[in-house]
Amino acid sequence: MSLIESTVTALGPWSWFVLGLILLGLEILAPGTIFLWFGLSALVVGCVALLFDFDWQVLVALFLVLSLVSLLIGRRLMVRMAAEKGDPGLNQRGSRYIGREFTLAAPLSEGAGNLSIDDTIWRITGPDLPAGTKVRVDSIDGVRLVVSRVE
Repeated sequence: MSLIESTVTALGPWSWFVLGLILLGLEILAPGTIFLWFGLSALVVGCVALLFDFDWQVLVALFLVLSLVSLLIGRRLMVRMAAEKGDPGLNQRGSRYIGREFTLAAPLSEGAGNLSIDDTIWRITGPDLPAGTKVRVDSIDGVRLVVSRVE
């Protein structure tokens, strides 16, 4: 009898809790959320093993089914949560300014100019406008903000 087999036999149902804790510990070390679902399934099987006297084959089958179901449901939940959170304009700083209004410090001539927003000077495009004109950011064209006169 091997060491693992004798340990599992000696622990009985508690071996599922040990497996669950090991898998949850691996979740901390590994990226993603794969081991979380297996660890939780092992803990549930441990609870079932303490309450009912099933053969080990039934417990292994229950573990496999619970792992698969929890993995699929967990993945779907994680995708939904990731879609709800986050900043869609994270890598497009200029998109945060769309719809906002600013005053030109320098004229916009020949369809190009600069606009100081916070601590950044942005290149802008739009109709020729004198300094002091209020403009609205309408869209982004590459690294340039497209502006129009505020009426």
